[in-house]
Amino acid sequence: MPVEAVTLADTTTKELPLLVLWLFKAGLIYGGLLGTAALMTLAERKVSAWIQYRIGPNRVGPWGLLQPLADGVKFIFKEEVVPDGANPLMFRLAPILSAVPAMLAIAVIPFAGEVKIGDWSFGTLSIANLDISVLYVGALTGLSVYGVILGGWSSNSKYSLLGGLRASAQMISYELTLLLAVLSVVLMNGSLDLRAIAADQASTGMWNAIVQPVAFVLFVIAMFAETNRHPFDFAECEPELVGGFHTEYSSMKFALFFLGEYCAMVVMACLATTFFLGGGALPFIAELAWYVELPVFCAKASSFLFLFLWVRWTLPRFRYDQLMTLGWQVMLPLALVNLFVTGAVVALGWHPLLMPLLAIAVLVPFALLFGRPRPRSESLTHEGAAG
Repeated sequence: MPVEAVTLADTTTKELPLLVLWLFKAGLIYGGLLGTAALMTLAERKVSAWIQYRIGPNRVGPWGLLQPLADGVKFIFKEEVVPDGANPLMFRLAPILSAVPAMLAIAVIPFAGEVKIGDWSFGTLSIANLDISVLYVGALTGLSVYGVILGGWSSNSKYSLLGGLRASAQMISYELTLLLAVLSVVLMNGSLDLRAIAADQASTGMWNAIVQPVAFVLFVIAMFAETNRHPFDFAECEPELVGGFHTEYSSMKFALFFLGEYCAMVVMACLATTFFLGGGALPFIAELAWYVELPVFCAKASSFLFLFLWVRWTLPRFRYDQLMTLGWQVMLPLALVNLFVTGAVVALGWHPLLMPLLAIAVLVPFALLFGRPRPRSESLTHEGAAG
């Protein structure tokens, strides 16, 4: 008897119009970014209270969960003050320049793969898919320094100006290390696309935190400096500069500075997850559905956000000369040597797992030799001679 051919039903995938899809994903991702930044203000207080054996906010809403909403309402109704002698245009523009770059950088983060619900396809869970997304993020992170320096200069305050100058020097110094660490990852994975970097780690099962341990450590340290977080918060250290570059700001302008800081923390946590922890991938599993990748990605990023809060109450603040010494004499040379070693491994076709061994054999002696801090007696002698 002839065998009858079995015809499968038509499984054509439906897609939304491009503009509707883009608006939907933009609203979803930016809503998540702003919501996470608001919750981070609550987590900052809750984690601080937990570490210090206190209770923390517990008056507004159940368990204090509505405290971010109360803070937002408070900032809206506070008086806006522009100091005498301030540059009105730059004074108002600085908070925007501080917050917008971090918000724009989130557009290329690949939170998950292709989203399919029934017969409908929503594409990858990212607003924009750029082949040069690493360059896009690097360009935007370099713009955030303008908001800080303009906020300090336009306020017509010496304390604000000193805070802005400190922040600009710090961010420029550590941004070099940050970019060199990212270049090592780009060289290892062979792509400037964040999606390809995450997919390469998922397919091989080797996360860059394992094959690039030095770049991972340098990136984590540099992201603290880039976001002006403790112990690198010299731009706003209260004992010395009252409040730093935002001393003269009030109301929503003040809130926008802090919103930009927390948005930058979220973006850096997402970038660290993508560059070094395989994005939404799990170990030894090549492919995951998008509804598994998304919570995995969020869990990894949340660990970095918790690290921001934990370090604040664990490490003391550096002196400013120690900050610059660490950036220029220790981290930058280490990043350069790590990039050179990575290039040699890739060019010679060696196995990527040789990188941790080479890090121990080459980079650690280098750090011990050139990264030793200057003796305190020598430091005092130089300071006395300068005086």
